[in-house]
Amino acid sequence: MGRPAPRPLLLLLLLLLALCRGRVVRVPAGSLVRVAGTELVIPCNVSDYDGPSEQNFDWSFSSSGSSFVELASTWEVGFPAQLYQERLQRGEILLRRTANDAVELHIKNVQPSDQGHYKCSTPSTDATVQGNYEDTVQVKVLADALRVAASPPSAGLSLRQGEPLELRCVASTASPLHTHLALLWEVRHRSSRQSVVALTHEGRLRPGAAYEQRYHSGDVRLDTVGSDGYRLSVSRVLAEDQGTYRCVVSEWIEEQGSWQEIQEKAVDVATVVIQPTVLRAAVSRNVSVTEGKELDLACNITTDRADDVRPEVTWYFSRTPDSTWPGPHVLARLDRESLAHSSPRVALSHVGARSYHLLVRDVSRENSGHYFCHVALWAPGHNRSWHKVAEAMSVPASVDVTWLEPDYQVYLNASKVPECSDDLTELECRIVGAKNVEASVRFAVSWFYRRSQRSDDVATSELLAAMDGDWTLGYGERSKQRAQDGDFIFSKEHTDTFSFRIQRTTEEDRGDYYCVVSAWARQRNDSWAKSKDVVSKPVHIFWASEDSVLVVKARQPKPFFAAGNTFEMTCKVSSKNIKSPRYSVLITAEKPVGDLSSPNETKYIISLDQDSVVKLENWTDASRVDGVVLEKVQEDEFRYRMYQTQVSDAGLYRCLVTAWSPVRGSLWREAATSLSNPIEIDFQTSGPIFNASVYSDTPSVIRGELIKLLCIITVEGTALDPDDMAFDVSWFAVHSFGLDKAPVLLSSLDRKGIVHTAPRDRKSDLSLERVGELEFLLQVHSSEDQDFGNYYCSVTPWVKSPIGSWQKEAEIFSKPVFITVKMDVLNAFKYPLLIGAGLSAVIGLLSCLIGYCSSRWCCKKEIQETRRERRRLMSMEMD
Repeated sequence: MGRPAPRPLLLLLLLLLALCRGRVVRVPAGSLVRVAGTELVIPCNVSDYDGPSEQNFDWSFSSSGSSFVELASTWEVGFPAQLYQERLQRGEILLRRTANDAVELHIKNVQPSDQGHYKCSTPSTDATVQGNYEDTVQVKVLADALRVAASPPSAGLSLRQGEPLELRCVASTASPLHTHLALLWEVRHRSSRQSVVALTHEGRLRPGAAYEQRYHSGDVRLDTVGSDGYRLSVSRVLAEDQGTYRCVVSEWIEEQGSWQEIQEKAVDVATVVIQPTVLRAAVSRNVSVTEGKELDLACNITTDRADDVRPEVTWYFSRTPDSTWPGPHVLARLDRESLAHSSPRVALSHVGARSYHLLVRDVSRENSGHYFCHVALWAPGHNRSWHKVAEAMSVPASVDVTWLEPDYQVYLNASKVPECSDDLTELECRIVGAKNVEASVRFAVSWFYRRSQRSDDVATSELLAAMDGDWTLGYGERSKQRAQDGDFIFSKEHTDTFSFRIQRTTEEDRGDYYCVVSAWARQRNDSWAKSKDVVSKPVHIFWASEDSVLVVKARQPKPFFAAGNTFEMTCKVSSKNIKSPRYSVLITAEKPVGDLSSPNETKYIISLDQDSVVKLENWTDASRVDGVVLEKVQEDEFRYRMYQTQVSDAGLYRCLVTAWSPVRGSLWREAATSLSNPIEIDFQTSGPIFNASVYSDTPSVIRGELIKLLCIITVEGTALDPDDMAFDVSWFAVHSFGLDKAPVLLSSLDRKGIVHTAPRDRKSDLSLERVGELEFLLQVHSSEDQDFGNYYCSVTPWVKSPIGSWQKEAEIFSKPVFITVKMDVLNAFKYPLLIGAGLSAVIGLLSCLIGYCSSRWCCKKEIQETRRERRRLMSMEMD
C-alpha cells in the first residue's frame, strides 16, 4: 500500500474542489481584535449558491476552538444555548441579514468572555457535500486602555479676529498589543462639522479641505508636545474659525499586513467665540457743488483694531442709491500697500489717520449721483499672506452738481413784411440781456412755422430748420427743397442775431413764425449738450389774397380782304394782381364753324416767349415758313401777320397769352393764362368748286392680276384754264370690309408731278400717274390677298390768282371703292393634281412589280408542296 497524502495537502485539495464545484462559506480571514465595551460585527456570506431564495445560517462559539456552543440561527428558534438566550432577548446579540446569501453577527458591548472562535455554517439536506459549508474566525478582546482628555480643560475662549489660537489634548494607550494612535482636530459650526487637521496612524499630517491653504501657509499647525500631547495652533483667527473644537483619537492595529481601527474616542476641548471687528465708514450725506468746481468727499473710518492692520479704501459712483444695481462705477482705490489707483480728474489722498479724501476736479452735471466708500481691513499672516478681517460700506452720499443757466430773452420781429404773393419776407431773431454766459456756451436757433387756424382748431408747428451745438443747420420736410432751391435762406447775422428770409412768399407761407434759441454747453469730450431753450413770441405773416386777373383782347385792323392779301391781328393784354408780369404769346388757328374736313383741330402757328424769343410751332406748310410774323409792339401789345393768305387759311385765329412773374434771377413762375376772342378769316369768293371720285373697272380681280383705280376730279362753277390749276393727289387704303381701321398712305403726287410711294412689305408694286388733266391712275401690280379693301383719294387743289400767286384750296376726299382679290382655283390645283397623278402611277407600277416578283420566286415552292399533300390525301382515301 502507498503512503497516504499529508493531511494539510488533502484539506487544500478538498477546498479547491469545493470552490470549483459547490458553495463556499466565508468569514473575515485572520483574526479580529476588539476592545471591551465596543461593538463586534462579523460578516458571513455564501458564494455559488443555487438553492432557495434565502440561505439559512447557524453561528457557534468556542473559547478554545475545539468544542462549539450554539450561539444563534436564522431559521431554528431553539438553536441557541441557554447561556446566550438572555443576551439574544435583550438585543445584545442579533443577526442582521444583508442579502439572500449574506448575514452579519452583531455583539454589542463586547466582554472579555466573548474572546474565542466563531463558526458560521449553512445547514444543508444535500445527499453529497459540494463545497465548504462552514468557516471559522478568531476574535480577540482587549481591555480598554485608551485615555483622551483636554489639557487644560476650558469651557470657552473669546478671541478677536487676527489673534492667535492654541488648543491642546492628551491621548495615550496601555494596550498589551502593538497599536498606533490617530488624532483629528475638528470644529463644529452649529450642525455641521469641518476637519481642521489630522495626524494619521501612519504618522502623516493631513489638513481639511477648508484649511488646506492656511495649513500650507503656516497659519494652521498640529504639533506633538511630549509623549502624549497634541497641540492645534492658529496664528490669526478669522470669523469662520468660530465653533466648538473637538479632539478625536482612534486606535489602530496591524493584522496580516492591513490596519484595523479597534476603537475611537473624542473629547470637546473648547468653544471658541470670534469677536467681530468693529468697522464703520461714513461720508457726508448731501453735498452740492457748482459745475466746474472741485468735489471733495471724506471717508472717515472707525474701528476698534489697534494692531497691525491695513485698510483698503475704494470709492464707487452710482446713478441710484442702490450700490448693487445697475452696478457702481469704481472711481478710485487705495490698496493696502498705500498705492493709489485713479484717473487724471480723480485723486485719492490719505489725510488723517482714519480719513481718506476723494477729489474730483472740474465737475459737470454728469457727476451728479451717489458716492459710496468701501473699506476693507487686512491682517498679515505667515509667509507674507494677508487675511481680510473686516469690511464695511458707507451710506451713499448724494451729490448734486448745479449749473448756472444763462439768463437771456429772445425777440422776433419782421424787418420786411410781404404785401402780396412773391414779395420778400425777412425775420430777425435777436438775443437780448444775456447773463451768466461763459466762453463754453453757444447759442443756436430753431425756426418753426404754424399755419393760421380757426379758433376751434389746434394749430400744429412745423420745423423749418434747426441748428445744433456745432452750428450745423438741418432742414425740416417743409423747407428742405425750397432751401436747396435758394428760396429759403437761414443765416446768422451777428453773435446775437439770426435771420430767416423767404425770397418769394406764396400764399402757403402765410401763418405764424417763431424762433427758439438754445444754449449749448461744451462737455469734457468736446461735445455739446443743450442746457436751455427760450421761445420767442410768434410773428403773424398775412395779406389779403386776390386772384390774378389776365384779359386778352384781339382785333383786326382790316375786317375784309381777299386771298393773297396780308392778314394782320393785334392782341392787347391787361393784368391785375400779378407782380412785374411778362407775357408769352401763342397764335392758334381753328377751322371755321361748319367746316367738317377736320373738326376740333387746333393748330399752333407761332409763339413768342417771355424773353421775346420767336419759335415756329407745328405748322406743317414748310413753303410758307417766312410767311408768318409775331412781334412785340409794346410791353402789353403783340401783332401777328400772315403774308399771301390762301383760301386754306380760313378759320378762327386767337392769341393764347401766359403771364409770368419773376422768381429769382432768370427764373419765372407762371401766374395766369388767358385766351383772346377769335378773329375769323373768311374769303368771300365765287371761284370754282372741286369734287373728287374714284372709279375702277376691275373691282374684283384674281390674285396676281392688275388692279386699276382712277381718281377723277370735276370742276363746277367758273371755268378755269388748265394751266391755272394744279393738284396734290394722295391715295389711301383701308384693308378691311368696313372703315373701322386706320387708313394707310399708298402713294402721292404733288402739283409739281413728283411721286412719293410709301414703303411696302408685300410683293405687289404700286404706280401712280396723271393720265388726263383731271384724272390720276393708281395701279397695283401682281396683286395679293392682302390688297383687298376700301380705296379712296384725297385732292388738294391749287388755283392761280389774278395777281399770279398760287392759292391753296381746301382738301377734298372721294368716297371709297371696295376691291376684292380672288384666288385662281384651276391654277392653284394644277400642279398638285399633276404631281399626285404621277406619284400614283409610279406607286402602282412598283406594287405590281413587287407582287410579280414575290409570286415568281418566293411562293413557288410552297404551292408545289401543297399540291403534293392533296394528292397524297386523295390516295389515302382511295385506299
